[in-house]
Amino acid sequence: MTTWKFGIIGCGSVADFHIEAIREIEDASLTYVSSRNEAKVKAIAEQEDCLWTTNYHELIQSTDVDIVCVTTSSGSHARIGLDVLKAGKHLVLEKPIAMTTHDAAELVRTAQERGVTLSVISQRRFETQHQAVKRVLDEGALGKLLLVETSLSFSRTQDYYDTADWRGTIAEDGGVLMNQGIHTLDLLLWFGGEVRTVFGKIATQTHNIEAEDLGLALLQFKNGAFGTIMASTSIQPGFPATLNLYGEKGTIKLEGSSIVHWTVPGKSEPNWTQARAYGGVSDPRSIVSDFHQSQFIDVIASIETGIEPLVTGEDGLRAVQLVEAIYESSAKGVQVNMD
Repeated sequence: MTTWKFGIIGCGSVADFHIEAIREIEDASLTYVSSRNEAKVKAIAEQEDCLWTTNYHELIQSTDVDIVCVTTSSGSHARIGLDVLKAGKHLVLEKPIAMTTHDAAELVRTAQERGVTLSVISQRRFETQHQAVKRVLDEGALGKLLLVETSLSFSRTQDYYDTADWRGTIAEDGGVLMNQGIHTLDLLLWFGGEVRTVFGKIATQTHNIEAEDLGLALLQFKNGAFGTIMASTSIQPGFPATLNLYGEKGTIKLEGSSIVHWTVPGKSEPNWTQARAYGGVSDPRSIVSDFHQSQFIDVIASIETGIEPLVTGEDGLRAVQLVEAIYESSAKGVQVNMD
């Protein structure tokens, strides 16, 4: 059995979830870590018994690495990701794939040219309830899809944004849509399909930051269904994300990691015990690594079989395109066509 060798670039808090996930995969090992912070990267390397460097170029050129996870700040994803792909390594990028459509498209194109796998962390696709919903939609059990409603009512303090000078900036972090809301947007696109038109509005209401802490949008999918988006980091005390799907034959309502309503003709509500509670409402670290692990296993299977991973670079690109369309609509006060 092949043991896939992982390297991680970036040793901030997000890297902890990647490290924990890789540790639990039988045919994977963490072999190399990189960070500009020498003390931090040395400590992690000693803990995980792996190589370390403060120069990520050494990591991506190493024969001890097959797959690279990039867990640096969002604004550096495109630059570092391109270096990884050009070095011929498979790449798992933390969300978002990039801060602009231009950079995201370049990553997708480069992965295709180099013949390597590119996946973007969208671990919520692997949660049991979302897998069940996707099967129902693909089977047509809801009938014609009418409306997908999404809501992300999170809370972040000003102290959270003040912990690093890049937080809340448009170029390096993005606002609630590009940062916290990108998972919800990914699910909306996964369930609803490609988007035809967008009307959006953004605002910065309660934080001293450059980017938005509130984003709203009304959109129509190419299949005729409508969608709504509300995302904020200003809601007190913060609530789990919700996602509601209305079809001509039934309705599914999700809250956090739970199905709170299930009316699907001929399909019984999934019955399972959720392993751990939904997190991230007010503390971005209060999530679990279980579904990162599931995504890494999927990426390994993709490399071994040549079948696309569940989350592709193109998926990451579409999410960024949607955010940019909301920004454009808000700035111009008009509907934006995405055809």
